[in-house]
Amino acid sequence: MPKMKTKRAAAKRFKATGTGKLKRNKAYKRHILTKKTAKKKRNLRKPTIVDSSNEKNMKKILPYL
Repeated sequence: MPKMKTKRAAAKRFKATGTGKLKRNKAYKRHILTKKTAKKKRNLRKPTIVDSSNEKNMKKILPYL
């Protein structure tokens, strides 16, 4: 059985936590920032956990995390 390949695009965007959950950065922080409040932009800086509905698919494309 050959080794499974990791999707490199996903590997650059997701990291595993100590408990095995996936950590990701939030979207909507790249441009058109003038109409967003300081609170909104501050909260977009913080990483978050991948939703449980997507976690099974993410683990499949990241077999060695």
